[in-house]
Amino acid sequence: MTWSIVARDPETGHFGIAVASRFFAVGAAVPHIKGRVGAVATQAFVSPLYGTDGLKLLEEGKSPEEIIETLTARDDGRRQRQFHLIDTSGRNVAYTGEICVDWAGHLVDDNVSVAGNMLAGPQVITETLRVYRERTAAGAPLAERLLDAMDAGEAAGGDKRGKQSAAMVLYRDQDYPWLRINADDHTDPLAELRRLYAVAGERFLHVAETMPTRENPHGMIDRRVIDQTIAALEAAREAEGRLSASFATPWKPM
Repeated sequence: MTWSIVARDPETGHFGIAVASRFFAVGAAVPHIKGRVGAVATQAFVSPLYGTDGLKLLEEGKSPEEIIETLTARDDGRRQRQFHLIDTSGRNVAYTGEICVDWAGHLVDDNVSVAGNMLAGPQVITETLRVYRERTAAGAPLAERLLDAMDAGEAAGGDKRGKQSAAMVLYRDQDYPWLRINADDHTDPLAELRRLYAVAGERFLHVAETMPTRENPHGMIDRRVIDQTIAALEAAREAEGRLSASFATPWKPM
């Protein structure tokens, strides 16, 4: 069920996973990330333990290759599992069980891997990786690289059963996500992810920049700074005649 991309930005150490499927709420099962530890995507006949335990093993210092061996060795269902992962050094590896539903396979490159099953064909992951590399070379933000890459995979055929859900998760260096967006049940989930990312850019991401961190447990406590930034962005958008991407009701003064 699914194809996904797992990536690490070598310049920042940030992690990201994007995934799409003809399956409900794929973002609830596939992506697992922890800042300063690594990222794991578990799919096909999914076992969430590959994600949770994979992160624990990464945190213990196990290599991605050791983790593949450990998790598959204990699992009688491994022949129908698929997962791929990356650590803080950019070491990555992927596994596709031999009875995952065709087409199934994976590609691994520097700081990125793409894997999928039940796909229209190998071109889905080939195009996903190609566009990710292309957008990386162009200096695009990690979120945009992931979204553009997944769009390319969809254009190449995507999940052969159709569309239903998609998700994107981004972690910086904290234990909580910098951004997590999900389209759980949608006729065009990747387009919905892009709309949600646009909405996040209107307010949420600016608030996220001010949240407490390990290094600064207070974060930004003067909300006037946030409000001024958001007000300036909204004024610029209105001056350009651009509508908000959000479906929210109008803002009411407190």
